[in-house]
Amino acid sequence: MKQLISCTYSMDTLCVELLFSDRTRIAIDTVAVENEFAANLYQRSELDWLLYNKPLEYAQLVLGGGLEEYIREVPEHRLAN
Repeated sequence: MKQLISCTYSMDTLCVELLFSDRTRIAIDTVAVENEFAANLYQRSELDWLLYNKPLEYAQLVLGGGLEEYIREVPEHRLAN
């Protein structure tokens, strides 16, 4: 993989799609991620907020293994209110 060109959420496939400069593509199945990590509706809504507002950070958490910590902590967008 090379440099990241784009990171988008597709409502058609329910996936976060990453495209790299060497034409490598990664699609993250968001339904499978929620089923694996979200234990309740609150956690699902937190993941949905991240997905719609910051898909790159969502992808980084999924691929980097920090998603469990994210849903346990108070997300940044809650602190701003």
